[in-house]
Amino acid sequence: MRLNRMLLSTTLVVVALVIQVSVLARLHLPGAVPDLVLLTVLALAMVYGHVGGALIGFGAGLLADLAPPADHAAGRYALVLCVIGYLAGLVKPENGQLKSATGPMAVVVAAAVGSTLLYAGVGALVGDTAARHVGLGSLLFTAALYDLLLAPFVVPGLMALARRAENNPLGESGASAKSADVSSGWLASGTGLRIGSQRGMRVKAARARFARAGRIKGVKRL
Repeated sequence: MRLNRMLLSTTLVVVALVIQVSVLARLHLPGAVPDLVLLTVLALAMVYGHVGGALIGFGAGLLADLAPPADHAAGRYALVLCVIGYLAGLVKPENGQLKSATGPMAVVVAAAVGSTLLYAGVGALVGDTAARHVGLGSLLFTAALYDLLLAPFVVPGLMALARRAENNPLGESGASAKSADVSSGWLASGTGLRIGSQRGMRVKAARARFARAGRIKGVKRL
């Protein structure tokens, strides 16, 4: 990953984690907690692609595992967000621009449900049965609802910020393509002028030879 990507991703993830731990986790909402870290990973993954999404997801999940008041094994949420970030990066738009909000919202719902299921599945493997006591169905519904309500205020802005940090690669490619077209046009025009000037010189030389031959013949006739 580039340096500007790393700096921006680290800053956004740390800010999202601080807000989630200090504000969202203390709202005491029924069911799940709005996952601002997950939304941040999704937004960056849909700009940077599956590799960047996996790396950002792993780092963000590891920070969430180590941040208090975490009560689970370290690396558990890192694995979940690594997988989610990789899958979200696979739906990155080819041209880097989103045509509608339907796709990102569907990604948010799928990621909220998938991360909850994956987190509960990994917990079951390590002996954590907390999801059974809370109710997995309630967790799935509230996680998808809270993240879907929070996503319009988070995901578009973070995606736009990430694109701006990339220094508009589409604009650069368009400018380079335009400069390439212009340079090729200049080369073509230069070649055409060169060929035209050479033809003009050849015509002038031929006319001069014909005129000289005519004068010589006239002298001989005299």
